[in-house]
Parts: sequence; C-alpha cells; structure tokens
Amino acid sequence: MKIEAVKLGKNLRRIRKGKGMSQGDIVRALGMGRGFVSNIENGKGNPTLTTITKLAKALGVSADELLK
Repeated sequence: MKIEAVKLGKNLRRIRKGKGMSQGDIVRALGMGRGFVSNIENGKGNPTLTTITKLAKALGVSADELLK
C-alpha cells in the first residue's frame, strides 16, 4: 500500500506544479489543512476515495490521473 501512496503523492505534486498551483491553493479549494496535503504529497497520508476525488476536481483532472 505504501507504493501507491507514494505514487499518488508524486502525481499530485507533479500535476499541481504543472498547473502553477501551490499547496495553499489546494488547501483553500478543499478546506483541508496544509499539513494534510503535504502528507499526501510525501506519501505519508492515506486519503479516502472521497478526498482523492476532491483533490482531482480541485486540480481539474480525473481521479484516475492522480492514481496512475
């Protein structure tokens, strides 16, 4: 399961930076804590499917894109 969390985090960071977004932009869009988003990006978080879907929506991509 750890490998999937790391891949999700790397994809989240890559897509977010590619769109010129900061972690703060994601935090504001979702109402989450910055530490929570940081943990996901560092492969330490275990977000629910609902959270993954919200992250994808905030980034303007599909959840599948985050989970590749």
